[in-house]
Amino acid sequence: MARNILVIVLLSLAASLTFASDPSPLQDLCVADLNSNVRVNGFVCKDPKLAMANDFFFTGLNRVRIPTNAVGSNVTAVNVNQIPGLNTLGISIVRIDYAPYGQNPPHTHPRATEILTVLKGCLFVGFVTSNPENRLISKVLLEGDVFVFPVGLIHFQFNVGNTSAVATAALSSQNPGVITVANTVFGSKPKISAGILARAFQVEKKIVELIQSKF
Repeated sequence: MARNILVIVLLSLAASLTFASDPSPLQDLCVADLNSNVRVNGFVCKDPKLAMANDFFFTGLNRVRIPTNAVGSNVTAVNVNQIPGLNTLGISIVRIDYAPYGQNPPHTHPRATEILTVLKGCLFVGFVTSNPENRLISKVLLEGDVFVFPVGLIHFQFNVGNTSAVATAALSSQNPGVITVANTVFGSKPKISAGILARAFQVEKKIVELIQSKF
């Protein structure tokens, strides 16, 4: 009997660690009240009777946004913060504009799988599997090609052409989050000790300090 209970407990723990996603909707509409002071896992709902078409609407994803940053890409996010009606629906979308030879640098979405479609240009994309394998799975994409980045894994896109490129991506969360590796590691506030990073990356401390100064 005790052994059976132990097995059930272990299976329950395994299931709880394996599955993670946005909460499922329990009603037709749960338009996010972005002004509420109530803190929950997501957003509280406003009265469904007050829902309007604009709660489910965003315009301007066709607009070109020329990248002016150091990495050469500009991400236009459309998640629950832009469309309150996405609350509890577990989906969002982004547009990514790439300068010639620009990149969307290595990053991860802690709460979402991403499926990317190239609308213009040619992109080299890839993701890296987790420890201890750390295998790079990559491919060159042309217009109309689609590629999937599994939830939580570090991935990137690089414009291999000398002209601008555009892609859109759908994500399986109303608020997928983004952790850009370089910004997170070298631009944290307060800073991670340069000595710790120097040992982690197996480089001299002064190199780490130089990189930190750029963030």
